[in-house]
Amino acid sequence: MRPKIYFKMNISRTDLDDLNTTVTISLERKDFEEKVTAVLVDYRKTANIPGFRKGHVPMGMIKKQYEQSVTADEVNKILREQLDGYLKQEKLNLLGNPLPKATEQPLDWSSDLFDFDFELGLAPNFDVKLEILKKVVSYEIEPDAKMLTEQLDYVRKQYGKLVSQKHPAKGFEINAQFRNDAAGLENLISFTFEDLKAKKSISALKIASTGNILTLPVKDFFKDNDTAKRLLSIDDVKIELLKSEQFIIEIKEINERIPAELNKDLFDKLYTPGTVTSEKELKEKIKEGLQKQFEPQADQKLLNDITEYLVEKTKFKLPSDFLKRWMQTAGKEPLSSEAAIEEFNKSEKGIRYQLIEGKIIEQHKLDMTFDELKEFAASLVKNQMMQYGQQPDPEQIEGIVSNLLKNQDETRKISEQLMSNKMLKFFKENAPLKHKKIGFDSFVKEAYGKA
Repeated sequence: MRPKIYFKMNISRTDLDDLNTTVTISLERKDFEEKVTAVLVDYRKTANIPGFRKGHVPMGMIKKQYEQSVTADEVNKILREQLDGYLKQEKLNLLGNPLPKATEQPLDWSSDLFDFDFELGLAPNFDVKLEILKKVVSYEIEPDAKMLTEQLDYVRKQYGKLVSQKHPAKGFEINAQFRNDAAGLENLISFTFEDLKAKKSISALKIASTGNILTLPVKDFFKDNDTAKRLLSIDDVKIELLKSEQFIIEIKEINERIPAELNKDLFDKLYTPGTVTSEKELKEKIKEGLQKQFEPQADQKLLNDITEYLVEKTKFKLPSDFLKRWMQTAGKEPLSSEAAIEEFNKSEKGIRYQLIEGKIIEQHKLDMTFDELKEFAASLVKNQMMQYGQQPDPEQIEGIVSNLLKNQDETRKISEQLMSNKMLKFFKENAPLKHKKIGFDSFVKEAYGKA
């Protein structure tokens, strides 16, 4: 491909191909000489050099010591201004940042003419076709009859009454103090026989009563490690430490939870009075609630699948060699060429999706406004406050949002979340997705390959 050359004032551009270009900025000494002299004069006024009074240091000495570094600083300022202005004017869509082109010969500061070359990586031109998403499945997760029954039983137990019992039995809630000095464990927990595994431990508990203190082996006490971690609030390290140990268990309470009756009293406790009037309507409400809980999982799966499909099926080239060189200098610490290649390989998929996303945003005018960002941030704050049982005050929310959006990291996170929501909504409304209703267990198996 024959290079294309563009000239504009003291800036020329050479296109090596569609993705790589070089910008050359030409400077004459007169472009920076006056500024350099002004800086050196200021230096002379304040310079502290032994043997000379302040302000009386010979200019020749000042030049000898500072001229080259001052010249370099002033030239760099001019180059940044010139290059930034050129890029804005030409509206070049860059990947990474301009890279000063390495030269074999050191710069001759005594010259009257200077050329500075910058390598640029350009974003590719391509189209995003939504038709390629026709094989992507949008799942609607529906709770099955078993799940609905379990949730109904859970709700009835939660709103039921506790009846104190003498001895534990199946389904009874046992509140007990668990202690093990070796692991520094002293936790008050509530459990049932359904959480346990060891038959000997269950048999010992069955004949126990409130106030009894039992010493039982930790091994196989709980039905699995996940149950142990959840109930005891411990990690895998402590579980391993406890395996050969014993629990000292002091039984505090034994209660049978009598489920609440399916009547108006329960319905009105769960929902706005009059909203639910029958068991059938209650089950429908529970079903809606479970579907709402499952929706984020289905949405995340959909967005992940769309991302993978778009990256795989949308073909375009990247200025890969340029990006690898740029990555060597882009971070806090410079990278070797090998490390930069590795970093590029890890980042390539993300770079491609960012470009695809940017193209969709541009084509379909999905850019977010500041008002949208504020409104979205306010909804996040409001929901979080309500989760903690707080009644949000509009002025309070506004103040929190204002402080959040003053923080660049928080603003970036909220912006990314909002854009993700906008993209998801766009795909649901515009992409030719396959729709499938599915039970939760089937969804987990089909979507993630887990039983």
